[in-house]
Amino acid sequence: MTLEEKIAQLTSIWGYEVLTKGDFDSEKADKKIEMGIGQITRPGGSTFLSPVEVGTFINEIQRYLIEKTRLGIPAMMHEECLCGYLTKEATMFPEMIGLSSAWDESLVEEVAGAIREEMKTVNVHQALSPLMDVTRDPRWGRTEETFGEDPYIVAAMGSAYVRGLQTDDIRKGVAATLKHFVGYGVSEGGMNWAPPHIPEREMREVFLYPFERAVREAKSRSVMNGYHELDGVPCGASKWLLTNVLRDEWEFDGIVVSDYFAIDMLKDYHKLVPTLSDAAKLAIEAGLDVELPFTKCYTTPLEKYVEEGKVSMEVIERSLERLLRLKFEMGIFDHPYIDLSKIPVSLNTAAHRAVSERAAEKSFVLLKNDGLLPLAKEIRSIAVIGPNAADGRNQLGDYSTPAHIESLGDMKEQDHFNSPVPDFDDFSYSVDRVVNVLQGIRSEVSEDTEVLYAKGCHVIDETDSDIEDAIRIAGKADCVVLCLGDKSGLIPDCTTGESRDTMTLELRGRQLELTEKLFALGKPVVSVIISGRPYNLSVFEEKSSAILQAWLPGEEGGTAIARTLFGEVNPSGKLPISFPRGVGQIPVYYNHKASGQRSHWFGDYVDGSPTPLYPFGYGLSYTSFTYSDLKLTDSFKTTDDEIEMDFFVKNTGEVAGEEIVQLYVNDPAASVTRPVKELKGFGKIHLEPGEEKLLSFILPVELLSFFDREMNMVVEPGEFKIMIGASSEDIRLEKTIEGMGQKRYIERRTVYSTEFLEK
Repeated sequence: MTLEEKIAQLTSIWGYEVLTKGDFDSEKADKKIEMGIGQITRPGGSTFLSPVEVGTFINEIQRYLIEKTRLGIPAMMHEECLCGYLTKEATMFPEMIGLSSAWDESLVEEVAGAIREEMKTVNVHQALSPLMDVTRDPRWGRTEETFGEDPYIVAAMGSAYVRGLQTDDIRKGVAATLKHFVGYGVSEGGMNWAPPHIPEREMREVFLYPFERAVREAKSRSVMNGYHELDGVPCGASKWLLTNVLRDEWEFDGIVVSDYFAIDMLKDYHKLVPTLSDAAKLAIEAGLDVELPFTKCYTTPLEKYVEEGKVSMEVIERSLERLLRLKFEMGIFDHPYIDLSKIPVSLNTAAHRAVSERAAEKSFVLLKNDGLLPLAKEIRSIAVIGPNAADGRNQLGDYSTPAHIESLGDMKEQDHFNSPVPDFDDFSYSVDRVVNVLQGIRSEVSEDTEVLYAKGCHVIDETDSDIEDAIRIAGKADCVVLCLGDKSGLIPDCTTGESRDTMTLELRGRQLELTEKLFALGKPVVSVIISGRPYNLSVFEEKSSAILQAWLPGEEGGTAIARTLFGEVNPSGKLPISFPRGVGQIPVYYNHKASGQRSHWFGDYVDGSPTPLYPFGYGLSYTSFTYSDLKLTDSFKTTDDEIEMDFFVKNTGEVAGEEIVQLYVNDPAASVTRPVKELKGFGKIHLEPGEEKLLSFILPVELLSFFDREMNMVVEPGEFKIMIGASSEDIRLEKTIEGMGQKRYIERRTVYSTEFLEK
């Protein structure tokens, strides 16, 4: 291979760069990929093509590369899939923060498996998902894309997502990409791309831990760097992260891809280097193998430095070997083409819609209920009010197809990233198949029920609102379902999503004005919050009859919400992230240190409590559960031991329900300060009314480890507090265990999870 051919494998282009009005253009290909290409960026998600057209396009690219280039090396095709495969006619699932609220690894794996099936149908090889970012600042717009604030649950859910995408045989799966390596979710001011400030012990115990599990246990085949810097070093230029930790410590042997535009950002955004050649040198020597989404640094600028001896050929060939090995492992050389006759008109099958609906039902968190829910289907009249009551678009995440088609249009108009832009004329996408809340309610109530509707106001726009009409309509009804929240996306009229950060955690537009006037009517109000982040819901907690946190529930969200409101579904979700009382508390998270979450010596702020409004792990049900009779292993002696705990949980209510049982531990006296609680296990059970089950957690002693003053991973002798409960603040059972005659050192982790059993 020539130098130019080698470097070409480390590059990418947007799919639309070799299209003309939707058709493959060989003349453009001659200019863009005549030396070959490593990856094609979003052949479906950036092109507006139908599934059959995407498959045809991919075949045409591969045929060109195999037949028209000297080496005949096929390309990898990558796509986004944070809430479904981002392409036309694919299923739109609940956003990640909702999936995490289900606390159900098998469900997450099933959703990822459905996404994999849709991607494989058109011959896509790599998925830029999942996010493994632990986030503790809901001001950050990408909170919705994460699995929450706790490293254990992020690791569990993210690893399940990887398994669903890749399967046990990578040739039958798509390569998962862990992002954003690392610490992206705790930036200054909650602002996108801003620096976080994380000391090494916290970095290893909290922020690196989910990535480590997904690399070493779930065997993810790809990792993506974060945009941000750590202590002056951007992640895309950090050899410590991309080589020392990822490859040397964890033995990762996949590929590292750049987040979009991240390499040239070393020059233009971080102001780290004066030239693109310098940016390319920093990135590739740190261990960043492939430049995405198009090539700016890993072509002439990188070639120049290789030819001048400033970058060694060995470094180029190291990244080249990693990419080619993955292409061979995935069977891309053996099976570069897809059988077009097997591609359906739509990837959005009835089976996958059913998965999306079930995932939405499991994701909802009942935050308050004074007895109003579930509603009777025979209710005389019901008013459905609010900007998210009849707008299916607002049920979708920022990486859904409609949101990203909008963002491509914005990119073409604004040219934010000096990137090639598509030549399309229409940047809209129908959401007609999305079932909104109004439609869902109308399908659930009796024929005699009068369903009234008024939008009242917009999510963000303060003009063209008709709040008084909404109040008039609500006054006629027996009950009000108030649907508020966000519009998710990447452009200015969105309130959550990438680059849509907030400084208030208050609902935007005139939503609070609408809310106050509705509450003043004295009617029973069910507040349904369709949002991508935790908002300050203090006024809702005070004045609503019930609150359902629905997150961004996807295309069947309206059906799932209605079934939950009318009791077809008993809500079982629990919060994977704390809800603050106000923005001034941030960061507020459950696993703080003993000196945290209080102002010494009075404890409270002058103007309020430092505790969250709704804590991590919290969620109500239409039934009730009791916990009893905890029996615990007496002691342990080595890090190879396990702590077994048996206990009972009983459904003491009148309807069947699911309970998420949570295991927390605390090391009350250690050589460095430890969190007041740390999640170390969880499990979900279904119980009929009056049913009781004997349950067990089997906790590996190794999970009690931490990094000591010398940054050794250790388990220290002494007492450990074991806590089992319904949330981080609702501990039902507690005992203390003592172990370890002496301090034990752990060279590297061997286990990452606690087993949960129904006996």
